[in-house]
Amino acid sequence: PLHGIKVLDLTRVLAIQGPFCTQILADYGADVLKIENPRGGDDTRLWRTEAEKKIWKSDQNDISAYFCTINRNKRSMTLNLKQAEGRDILLRLVKSADVVVDNFIPGKMDELGIGYKTLSGINPSIIHASVSGYGANGPYAHRAGYDAIAAAEAGLLHITGERDGPPTRPGLGLTDMSTGLFLHGAVLAALFSRQKTGKGQKIDASLFESQVALLSNVAMSWLNAGEIAHRWGTAHPSIVPYQAFKTKDSYLVLGATNNRQFQLLCKLIDRLDLAEDPCFADNSARVKNRKRMGKILDKILLSKSTDEWMATLEGSGMPYGPINSIDRVFSHPQTAARNMVHSLPYKPAVCGELKVLGNPVKFSETTPSIRLAPPRLGEHTENTLEELGFSKEEVEKMIKKGIL
Repeated sequence: PLHGIKVLDLTRVLAIQGPFCTQILADYGADVLKIENPRGGDDTRLWRTEAEKKIWKSDQNDISAYFCTINRNKRSMTLNLKQAEGRDILLRLVKSADVVVDNFIPGKMDELGIGYKTLSGINPSIIHASVSGYGANGPYAHRAGYDAIAAAEAGLLHITGERDGPPTRPGLGLTDMSTGLFLHGAVLAALFSRQKTGKGQKIDASLFESQVALLSNVAMSWLNAGEIAHRWGTAHPSIVPYQAFKTKDSYLVLGATNNRQFQLLCKLIDRLDLAEDPCFADNSARVKNRKRMGKILDKILLSKSTDEWMATLEGSGMPYGPINSIDRVFSHPQTAARNMVHSLPYKPAVCGELKVLGNPVKFSETTPSIRLAPPRLGEHTENTLEELGFSKEEVEKMIKKGIL
């Protein structure tokens, strides 16, 4: 759907919200050119786990699984933006671009002479999307911000974890990735607006604001009722039962979100008496008697294995699901049925291929595609400069000067 849209990706390092945003745009067909520092490129290229030593060829030291996670379908060009010649090349690229995305500290691009005022002066239709820890203004605007910091300061860690336990960080960078989702949606909205007005615009997003927005019902309860949220583990503050229960061999999540589902659950576990108990007559009663409800279900669920309970629940209409390990996720029949894993030819890998995640949204007409494997550092520099009219001799001189 974004075929023909050109994106200059100036995002990098730990804050994956920017690269995640541009990868989504790339999956949707945009031509994304990743601009990297000639001295090593994006830091995430070096972030390998111990297990990765066996999957990359010994002479391939500029690639990692972390980098590959958020940089497929992109081209890579090295460019030193600290040098005037490097900035001049960027501005030449901006002339024919549609979108620029960066995650510099606010004000840094203006300081370098490549801020929105300069970019829009060259290309009035340019959309310049910037993402940072705290946004372009406010008392914390110039503070560095990463996922865990924003998750802490904007409340997520306060409400995550066991009831009587310490704050717990989610297993993934949810604040980072959610910000990338917000940002890609904003870019699409700006592109749609440009179709009507012909004008580009500046987009300013932040980890902090995204996480505040994600507080959703927790925020509404505080803002309107003064209710301070607590940590609930896997349970839900206003729906019972809706949580993980320990089985004989692992864990199973059950979600009876209305009376019909609760009555169905009681039938499936052969405890219709619970559905008739005034203490559990409706959801408000079950919330009030949460502990009693939990103790009863804890004892029942422990009597069988997860697979045995799944056999009982299958086809019933009762919402349920096991807590799967990562290996079980990728052997799951639904993962295969929805094409959530793709293999790409990849020279840096010992086996010659790279497995990547599929697109989670399916289109009936304009199908997103995985066209390019994650790029090697500067893989497309020379071709890009040729398109701008630079000769091979000029390119070699710029390499020697550290511009490329």
